[in-house]
Amino acid sequence: MDEPVARVAVIIVSWNTRELLAECVASVVDSADAAELETIVVDNHSTDGSREMLRDRYPRVRVIANECNRGFGAANNQAIEATDAPYVLMLNSDARLPRGALAGLLARLEREARAGLVGAQLHYPDGRFQFSHARFPDLVQELLVLSGLGRRCHGRWYPSGGPDTDRGARVVDWVGGACMLARRAALTAVGGFDEGYFMYGEEMDLCYALRTAGWQVWYEPGARVIHHGGGSSRQTADAAEARLYRGRLRFFRKYYGVAAARWLAVQLCLLTPPKIALHALLRGLSGGRVGRRVISLRALYAVIAAADERVLGHGVPPPALRVVPPLEERK
Repeated sequence: MDEPVARVAVIIVSWNTRELLAECVASVVDSADAAELETIVVDNHSTDGSREMLRDRYPRVRVIANECNRGFGAANNQAIEATDAPYVLMLNSDARLPRGALAGLLARLEREARAGLVGAQLHYPDGRFQFSHARFPDLVQELLVLSGLGRRCHGRWYPSGGPDTDRGARVVDWVGGACMLARRAALTAVGGFDEGYFMYGEEMDLCYALRTAGWQVWYEPGARVIHHGGGSSRQTADAAEARLYRGRLRFFRKYYGVAAARWLAVQLCLLTPPKIALHALLRGLSGGRVGRRVISLRALYAVIAAADERVLGHGVPPPALRVVPPLEERK
């Protein structure tokens, strides 16, 4: 007899995060009745024993073993196609799902008929609040973020709302990709993730596509999820900033047009040199304790050149420069 279709498919994409992955899967197993869930891990060609760990500790977990690192969005699409569950939870391998969090997300999605996706409130393991949702970016917002003026003028969490303002569930523009519960019908309607993003920006793109297609994106602060942050990207920190900018340039060109993307590139070119100098000074004065490695100008120019190629919009026509107008549900 065929096994019943799970109500929720939990998809975890992993690349060389063996111990964090083990914690993540354990939290999923402990979070709900196993009959309600199926867990799928997409392993992006790990070399740290992740697959063997799953085979030994969690033999019921389905593993999709890729022969190369396909990136976050493409790996999620693989797992979405491999399941028939009506709800899909996309969970980072460096995240933990406390008891009750999934139930809270699922209740919100079922309560709101137009909701296509709902995100959780993210926290670091020590309890500190973490970026959880934001407005879609525009050139002014990007200037404030890149210059550091956003946090000085609007608070330390900018461009995300902070914990003091996140007291109730509501419709938002986009949510952090570490924990997102989506309705399968909504994912099908927009064709899943745009695989042109390797890492960074794909969740924002998905939320934009959902909003454009008439679905709502919700933020549920009652569902608190632990997220270490950078479990995979920390291993290639020198490439993380390049991928971040590549994703942001792709988003701007795809939805706002060539001119907006090029203006963003101008901002990056103007603000990166002083950032390089500042962090080099901080590292020198502190003996390396303060300051970080900033993307080199050579790498930045390569990112901008690559982003200037034709971007496919997956059937989504580019809207006007101002993003999606606020919905009537936004308070």
